Amino acid sequence: MSRSSTVFPKTNITNQNPMRISNPKFLAFLLVFWAGLIALAPDSLVNLVNYVVFSLLGVLGAIFANSTGAGGGVVFIPMFNQLAFTEQQAIATSFAIQCFGMTAGALTWFYHYKLERAPFGQWPSFIQVIKVSALASIVGLWSVYGASISPPSSLHYSFSWFSLLLGICIVFIALVIKPQPIHQRLLAIDWLMIVAISLFGGAITAWLSVGIGELIAIYLIIRRFDVNMAVAVAVIVSAFTVWAAIGQHTLVNFNVYWQVVLFAGPGAIFGGVLAKALVAKLSTKRLKVFFAFWLLVIGGVGVVTS
Repeated sequence: MSRSSTVFPKTNITNQNPMRISNPKFLAFLLVFWAGLIALAPDSLVNLVNYVVFSLLGVLGAIFANSTGAGGGVVFIPMFNQLAFTEQQAIATSFAIQCFGMTAGALTWFYHYKLERAPFGQWPSFIQVIKVSALASIVGLWSVYGASISPPSSLHYSFSWFSLLLGICIVFIALVIKPQPIHQRLLAIDWLMIVAISLFGGAITAWLSVGIGELIAIYLIIRRFDVNMAVAVAVIVSAFTVWAAIGQHTLVNFNVYWQVVLFAGPGAIFGGVLAKALVAKLSTKRLKVFFAFWLLVIGGVGVVTS
């Protein structure tokens, strides 16, 4: 294959993506939607100022989630613990916010695939991996809910260790693994591993509101698939998983702190779309190292104080 056949056209086809920060129609819709939710907020100005902070939290969590493949819960859960949410409120509210942010990120990454990857024959296994991983993740998630399987330890303890291990994995991937030829096709062993990892990741997500995206992204990167493809798969599978989970925390056992979601949700939409632009602009290694440092800090502090 000639070098020229693998180069994208010079025209900026990214501008065809409606889910982008530079699209005035998208920004106008988001601002109107955001203003409408703020209008539902408590009348107290003090409360209003306090809740606006959650908008920034939603932006930060979604940027992290949709630029690395990790769930936004790694930002939300530590904050909710500091605010003395119950474990059920923290998990439910994290899921609800991620329904906004992961959906925005999933649509953004899917448009990226349709416009900039699929036409050139790249990421040939992208859709198939999403289908298999999402289905297995949802099965794992609802196996926990259906059988009422309790987590092995408290949310604070489990989440701290998960964050610590995830941070170590990200540092390993960013600093240790050397660039190698990118794989395009999955082997039979890859499909088996994806099913097993997704089942396990879905179960962890039921307990922590994070897990499936991190595990599937790390596996694909270690197996030398395109890093952007790994992140895109993780984001889209996470979006399916959080939507599969939200019914448990609203219809079955309502624990969502809606005052927080009203502000953090639109912020997460903005962050979910912005994340793709940041990935294109910033060094992938530096971005991963920064977020790994965050995970190591919150995980280490959590383990010490547990």
